[in-house]
Amino acid sequence: MNKPETAAGESQLIRALGVPGLTANIVNATVGAGIFAWPATIAAQLGAASWVAYVICGLAMCLFVTSFALAGSRVSLTGGLYAYVEVAFGRYIGFLAGVLYFLTAILAISGIVELIASSVGSFVPILSGSLGKPVVILLVLAFLVAINIRGVRTGARAVEALTIVKLAPLLIFVFAGLFFLHPHALAWPGWPHGDVLGRSVLQLLFAFVGIEVALVPSGEIKNPSRTVPRSIFTALGITTLLYIMIQLVALGVMGNELGRYGDTALAEAAARFLGNAGRLLMLIGLAVSAFGWVASDILSSPRIVYAFGRDRFLPSFFGRIHPRFHTPHVAIVTYATLAFFLSFSSTFQKLAVLSNTAVLLLYILCFLAALELKRRDVRGEGVPFGFPGANFIPVIAIAVVIWILSHATLGELEITGSCLVVASLLFVARESLLKRRGRVAT
Repeated sequence: MNKPETAAGESQLIRALGVPGLTANIVNATVGAGIFAWPATIAAQLGAASWVAYVICGLAMCLFVTSFALAGSRVSLTGGLYAYVEVAFGRYIGFLAGVLYFLTAILAISGIVELIASSVGSFVPILSGSLGKPVVILLVLAFLVAINIRGVRTGARAVEALTIVKLAPLLIFVFAGLFFLHPHALAWPGWPHGDVLGRSVLQLLFAFVGIEVALVPSGEIKNPSRTVPRSIFTALGITTLLYIMIQLVALGVMGNELGRYGDTALAEAAARFLGNAGRLLMLIGLAVSAFGWVASDILSSPRIVYAFGRDRFLPSFFGRIHPRFHTPHVAIVTYATLAFFLSFSSTFQKLAVLSNTAVLLLYILCFLAALELKRRDVRGEGVPFGFPGANFIPVIAIAVVIWILSHATLGELEITGSCLVVASLLFVARESLLKRRGRVAT
């Protein structure tokens, strides 16, 4: 199944991620700055029916992650969804999947490190200026790069610790806020209009995505056929329950006022029952949550640059493994460097617009890959994940994605389409060059 050079390169990586580490990485990659930003937006659109959008997203993600598990238990190569698609459909479709993932990831991290710098600047004014922000961003990225180059175990431990720290403010918010709910604020207003609900689901899905990020270091996961399914279902259950409780508490405390406060909505809600200490706790929680997300992303996303180098979509230099630490150090440094420079042109608000359609198209490719891998009975390590009727899950998931995408704007679809056209042209040019040199991978 694997190319000779792929197998040789992968053998240098250390399989160190088990169920706890991968679960923490998924939760950390999912619970980011989005949960602080979206409650107000969704409340403004759906009011007390906001929880419906969360339930729909949770059910949709259940279908999606089942499809990921079906594919991931059969392919244990580094690259996650990109690797699943490439093994199933070959270099070109795999390359497009990798491009969709990379664009989503690099735009996300560039927006979120900028958000971290802004948050730090609000606490330390001297760091809020034109010189302070670059310093904060550089320090954050350099610190996480150093940790992850030293080994995937070190990076995973950092992610596990940050997951606990970042969840603490949100758990305090939920459990303390339960004693201050106003029942009338949660009164059922009737089923929301289909178009409004669909658009809310499309926007809110940004707070749920992240599993595809955490699955990128597939070549460093222990017993992937067992670890991947257990980790993704555990993480999905944790995040969905947490999100619904956060929305209900925020709505129950603030009612219709929730939609007015944007990114600071949870801080304002916490101030209602915990005073200024609650507001400060949630603002710090926003910064820590964003930092935790970046830590998880640096653990995972650079592996797509490594995979591109490994598979000759990029020069083989990008596929190098550190001789001492056995990590893709060149890919990690390259990814962080791009994130640093892009952080000055990307904002968190642009992030959701540019990423959601790309992520959903990537998901469709993965769902199709799950069916193809099953049809060909491709096997990696261990017995593949499956159950009676499993083939229907990716088909239903595709239908759900098409419904969600039907609520995207033309501009969002055009941006993603343009990126795929450019990527296709680059692929053709690269393949032509390789053929002329007589180095086409077999």
